[in-house]
Amino acid sequence: MHRFFIPQPYGEMMTITGVDARHIYTVLRMTQGTKIQIVSDDGVTALAEITEAGESVVTVKCLEVLAESHEPSVRIILAQGLAKGEKMDFIIQKAVELGVSEIVPVAMEHSVVRLESEKAVKKAERWQKIAEAAAKQSKRDVIPIVQPVQTMEQMLANNACSCKLIAYECEDKLGLKAALQKQQELKEVLLIIGPEGGISEAELHQAQAAGAWGVSLGKRILRAETAALVAAAAIFYETGDLGG
Repeated sequence: MHRFFIPQPYGEMMTITGVDARHIYTVLRMTQGTKIQIVSDDGVTALAEITEAGESVVTVKCLEVLAESHEPSVRIILAQGLAKGEKMDFIIQKAVELGVSEIVPVAMEHSVVRLESEKAVKKAERWQKIAEAAAKQSKRDVIPIVQPVQTMEQMLANNACSCKLIAYECEDKLGLKAALQKQQELKEVLLIIGPEGGISEAELHQAQAAGAWGVSLGKRILRAETAALVAAAAIFYETGDLGG
């Protein structure tokens, strides 16, 4: 069943407009009586039925509030070093599908990509649309936020998570699982992943000074886009959100 996010408080009758309305009417060809799921901007998920469909406005009647949550118990903020080409698109899409709550693109020392201010804004807008599409597809209860591109210093200053983990290929003492087991009542994790060139020593020390633990993701070197997803999946598994 298709799911749509509606930027309105929950009510018995609600309207879907813009791109989603056109998609429902012209692509999906949904008509009166078709049932969909909606998520209001105050966090209510409900089963709804289309009462009127048009290219610019689709009206729905909410039938039943759905109590089951699709959100993980642990909130992951993924601080991802800028990766080149379509890799960032892929990381954001799959991270949202897994359950990551927020994504912060970080311009790091070894990032091949260099985004000027105007280009960075356009990229962030594109990444937010990718996150929204992935949230709909995976039936998330929220649309994860993709933050504007930040420096390492800005990202660390803007995150007050008590648990900060930075994946570092030279770390050989502390693994991700062991680091998670050191935490009690884990609710939020800042997960820092480097770009193709990896985390620099200066960035590692900067993160450690902010309270981050350097962790290993195993004996093999993972690509940037692989590392982010492996680490997020491992965290969710260890905390019971992937059948663990």
